[in-house]
Amino acid sequence: MARPQKTPLRPLSSDERSVLEHLARSSSERADAVARAKALLAVADGAPFTQAARAAGRRDGDPVAALVVRFNREGLAALLPRHGGGPAIRYGQKEQERILKEFHRSPERERDGTATWSLTTLQRALRMAPDGLPSVSTWTLFQTLHRAGYSCQNSRTWCQTGTVVRKRKAGNVTVTDPDAARKRG
Repeated sequence: MARPQKTPLRPLSSDERSVLEHLARSSSERADAVARAKALLAVADGAPFTQAARAAGRRDGDPVAALVVRFNREGLAALLPRHGGGPAIRYGQKEQERILKEFHRSPERERDGTATWSLTTLQRALRMAPDGLPSVSTWTLFQTLHRAGYSCQNSRTWCQTGTVVRKRKAGNVTVTDPDAARKRG
């Protein structure tokens, strides 16, 4: 005998139903999102959670029950994947913007002890700042700068990828490679 459903699915709006039907038929979307859409449509049509799970290619109805609760709370956002395990994400968008803001500031020799940023000097400056990040690692700094389009050069300084300063007869000229993003991959 099946357990009673504690939380029923709320009525679907016509827009939600059309999005779910489109997603359930899709062959190019993520497989987990397609399975969630099929399960929600089966529950909306009156199937118990175990039958809805089987219609979606799953075995157990408990995850469908959790999906229904999440869909009632979040709507179509419940179909999107969330953090899939591992350590919790410590540095979100706001913290990454703070790292880039500090990186774009020119270091002061007296205060920062350097004329150019390295990972460790940037880490030290961020840890000592009153609005900084007290436990940021050099790996986090590396990942953030690399995603922003910077690379570590042989001189151990960080430079904008695809932008160089060349010496010409008229003086120093900044040259930018228009294909830098494509070459970087």
